[in-house]
Amino acid sequence: MTKVDLNLIVIFDAIMREQSITLAAEQLAMTQPSVSKAVSRMRYAWQDPLFIKQGRGICPTPYAKELWQQIADPLSHISQTVSPAKFDPANTPVQIRVALTDGISSLFWPRLRAIIEQRAQMLDLYAVPFKGNGEQLLLEAEVDLVLDYYPTRHNQITVRHLYDNHFTCVMRPQHPLAHKALSVDDFCHAQHLLVSLSGDPSGAVDQSLTLLGRTRRVAMTVNSFSSAIELLQESSLICVMPFSVASKAIAKGQLVQATLPISVPSPSISIAWHTRNQRNLAIKWLVNEVEQLVHNEPEVFAKSPYLADA
Repeated sequence: MTKVDLNLIVIFDAIMREQSITLAAEQLAMTQPSVSKAVSRMRYAWQDPLFIKQGRGICPTPYAKELWQQIADPLSHISQTVSPAKFDPANTPVQIRVALTDGISSLFWPRLRAIIEQRAQMLDLYAVPFKGNGEQLLLEAEVDLVLDYYPTRHNQITVRHLYDNHFTCVMRPQHPLAHKALSVDDFCHAQHLLVSLSGDPSGAVDQSLTLLGRTRRVAMTVNSFSSAIELLQESSLICVMPFSVASKAIAKGQLVQATLPISVPSPSISIAWHTRNQRNLAIKWLVNEVEQLVHNEPEVFAKSPYLADA
């Protein structure tokens, strides 16, 4: 019977989890050339290319994926038996990078900061700009999590739904359309502000209007919700945005809302991570905290947020 080199299996598992030879080498405290030599031995021993270069990363072959499915769980059980994983959020230094827009960060960052100051003082949380490129960011290990509108599916990415996005129309309290039922004609004839991360002066609202044979005038665009809220208070523009993003300004009387006279689909907000982080206890902890925030504040999240180009 052919002798199996268990070291190769451990290195193979690390490469599959990290989707990178460089990151696997760092995790294993090995040099990159050493890991590359191990890959050459794997290819010879198992008679398969195993990893194909793809952009800045690598793509496992079908054989590699099948092999990993068979060995990942047994290796994890052995590892946890020998050295049980622990995570103490108050005392374990950790950095987590999250891709999200300013609309979502305005909702979650203050709430998460309060939790961190109370129970996870050693956790550093970094926001990475999100422009709909979540899959690329996760596959290339640029971020640990995507917390936003993420509709795509990939077999190496886990996506967990948080809540559905609902839109409202907002404007300054002195606007001529404030405090009245908004008709389709009123809506179409108004001058609109659009929050567009892509720079495209059209979005989901325009798609809905097209189905009705109607159009609107997008008179100005901005690329952040914070800029939009400030601009709305100082102009005669109206804007369609997530209720939760605008709720604080509405509660303070800085903006008023009007029910949309058209139907606009409500995309879902989710939190997503790569399977390489499936057993990362710090990331699991943060995902759980985010889910608890959504669960504990239905008055905010049951009514809201986010689509970039609405």
